[in-house]
Amino acid sequence: MRPRPALLAVLIAAAALGGCAASDEGALDTQAGTAAPDCLVHQAKSPGSRYTAGTGADTGAVLEMMRYYTANGTKGFCDGKPATATDRRWTDLYTTLGGDRAHLAAPPRTP
Repeated sequence: MRPRPALLAVLIAAAALGGCAASDEGALDTQAGTAAPDCLVHQAKSPGSRYTAGTGADTGAVLEMMRYYTANGTKGFCDGKPATATDRRWTDLYTTLGGDRAHLAAPPRTP
C-alpha cells in the first residue's frame, strides 16, 4: 500500500518541525465524547512535543489534530470570544503541517 500524498506531506512537515518542540506539553482538547461539536473550546496549553517533535512526534496525535481542525476549524468558540494566542499556535501548527486555511475560521477584522 502506497502512502497518500497528503499524509506523506504531513509526516514530512512534522519531521521538519523537530526543533520546534514547545516547553508546555499540551495535548489538544478535541472535546472527546462529542461526535461533532457545535463550537470550539479554547486550548489551555500550546502544542506539546507529541505534535512538534518531528520524527519523534506521535503520528496518531498529529493526524487526530489535523482531522479535528479540518472538520471543526471554522466553528466559533463556545464562549463567543476570539482565538487566544494559544489557540493560534494550534492553528498555525495545523497550517504548517499542510492543513488548508479554508478549514479555519477567518481571523477577526481590525478596524
